[in-house]
Amino acid sequence: MAKKRPTKTKAPARPQITDGEIPAVGAREPCPCGSGRRYKACHGREAAHAVTELVRRPFEGLPGECDWVALRELVPAATAELTLRDPLPEGVPSVTLATVLPMAWPGLRRDTGAVLLGLQNDTASGDISRDLADTLLRSLQAEPGNPVGGERPAPDGPRLQDLLDLGAAFEPVVHTGFEFWLEHAESATGEVAASLERANAAVIPTVRLTGVDAAYWCETPEKNHLRWVMPHPEEQLLDALARLHAAGASSLGEDTRLVGSFRAHGLVVPVWDLPTGVSADEVEKPAAAFGERLAEALERTAPLTAEERRARSGFTNRQITLS
Repeated sequence: MAKKRPTKTKAPARPQITDGEIPAVGAREPCPCGSGRRYKACHGREAAHAVTELVRRPFEGLPGECDWVALRELVPAATAELTLRDPLPEGVPSVTLATVLPMAWPGLRRDTGAVLLGLQNDTASGDISRDLADTLLRSLQAEPGNPVGGERPAPDGPRLQDLLDLGAAFEPVVHTGFEFWLEHAESATGEVAASLERANAAVIPTVRLTGVDAAYWCETPEKNHLRWVMPHPEEQLLDALARLHAAGASSLGEDTRLVGSFRAHGLVVPVWDLPTGVSADEVEKPAAAFGERLAEALERTAPLTAEERRARSGFTNRQITLS
């Protein structure tokens, strides 16, 4: 007798769920779309990619983008008051961006209710702006007197560009130390005072120039430097710098030298070596004059000469990427 073939059962119909309606579930759970695969191998993969995808210019669109980059990568101790698009929650008198917070906390809600947002922290996603926005929102809701830890933001969560007033000025204040950590730093004693002293001892003296945007002088034991974050498109800027260098017009005065540049958060940062004795005040006028020469060079569109191409090649060979 022939074996009776098993009756095939009709597979249940997959629910008709569009991508926009698919809820997030555990990584190992079945994907709600009905594919039969785990969430992490199906629609969860798209969500994870959205979180980890690197945003090349995370501060683009914010007032003072170049200063955001400088405070993130160059400046040891600085603060800037932030203005939110919406009114501050009750009990929050202010929001302040800080380069670094005690214990490298991403955020801090003071006893007074004021919020501090740390900029120089490791981030959980590829979009620093989204990470900072997530920390900011959680800091606004934190209990006064508590730090705020880092968390992975939602892939569709807001960015700083969504939370901040884009019409408000961004005005960094560079500090000589981390006294801004404490509301009454002058009265600190014991371990608190000792910790503050240790942190201050590691600060490289840094000054923001007043005559040009996002240029920062710093003092090191061997020599001083000027590091200038510029907003111009990279290829256009490198061409202009090469033209000036080939013409002998790239320095900031006697015994100063444009030594190269690095790339940070999608922007180029030219760097000059300065003699140890050259102060920030002394480089103000030369930097302003260089800014005028650079503006003229940026307008030129003629092909680079052989000498200019060699200068450009030297810059690109020495360029490094910080982020």
